[in-house]
Amino acid sequence: MKVRARDIGLFARSGTTGECNAIVDVPGVAVGHTTLISGEGDLVVGSGPVRTGVTVVVPREEPLSTDPVFAGIHRLNGNGELTGSHWIEESGLLTSPIALTNTHAVGTVRDALVAVEGEQRAGNDWWSLPVVAETWDGVLNDINGRHVRPEHVVAALHSASTKSTEEGNVGGGTGMICHGFKGGIGTSSRVVQGNGDGYVLGVLVQANHGTRDRLTIDGHPVGAAIDASIVPLAGADDIGRGSIITVLATDAPLLPHQCRNLAARAALGIGRVGGVGECWSGDLSIAFSTSARGLLDDSTGRGVHKVDMAGLALVSALYAAAVDATEEAIVNALFAAETMVGHSGVTAHRLPIDLLQRVIAELRPT
Repeated sequence: MKVRARDIGLFARSGTTGECNAIVDVPGVAVGHTTLISGEGDLVVGSGPVRTGVTVVVPREEPLSTDPVFAGIHRLNGNGELTGSHWIEESGLLTSPIALTNTHAVGTVRDALVAVEGEQRAGNDWWSLPVVAETWDGVLNDINGRHVRPEHVVAALHSASTKSTEEGNVGGGTGMICHGFKGGIGTSSRVVQGNGDGYVLGVLVQANHGTRDRLTIDGHPVGAAIDASIVPLAGADDIGRGSIITVLATDAPLLPHQCRNLAARAALGIGRVGGVGECWSGDLSIAFSTSARGLLDDSTGRGVHKVDMAGLALVSALYAAAVDATEEAIVNALFAAETMVGHSGVTAHRLPIDLLQRVIAELRPT
């Protein structure tokens, strides 16, 4: 059984989580993964070793191409890709699932999502701008071998579940490295008070960013204490090469500009863990709200849609939840990830939880 941050008492004062402490706590949101691990030894481009995959976040069961959600994006640092972002900025609409993969698989995954949408649409009078984000896994993976195929995207979509999601070395996070330790997929959620039982804010990250010396967990500067002399780095340097993708979901009624502002708060959560948006890092976030329905429906012929909008007090609470949940999602990715040997014997070591606990105990004020 994998240990998560809260299992050892971290983030105890960081708000109330949903049932799974995951993005799937947002009603209707599903997550699926396809994980590709094969081969060992020296790098042979096209043959491996392979340490990669695809993760999909599906906002709701109905096809988004015909029933989109409001969305917004934010760029902390732009050395990365998020396809379809211009249309989101222009329209405020998310019209496809969100896929996460490695840098050189973006085109394949995008084309696969277009094909899936084609199977859902009638006739030829339609267009598609799928959303695919990436981080670079070439330290461990044969990234130029192009091992992600369309069928892997379809498999991830078919596996998408609203019940729980795996973390660590899975899906798009399979070959990723975070703050000098093995990284990958992580998730967390918060319950935010509102009408009735309140609203849920969920976060999923693909964490492949940060330097060891800046790693901070629940306010403790642990990276400086667990340096490369204790747990070796995966690679020759520690200058923040890599990226992080953050997906934020909520059932609170947000308009597109509010989604955009919510996405921006992910940067504060990244900063709490020690990320600074280095020049070599693609730190991109996307937030969506599942509240509004029928945004393309014009059955009245008037071209007018009435939607709810969160008030400023609720929005502020969601901002705080986004910061907290992003921070915890990154740490959960570190906790879940296992040591992985990639091509040419390069090894990304897991964060040693027992050692981490001892370091935190020593750093706490007496």
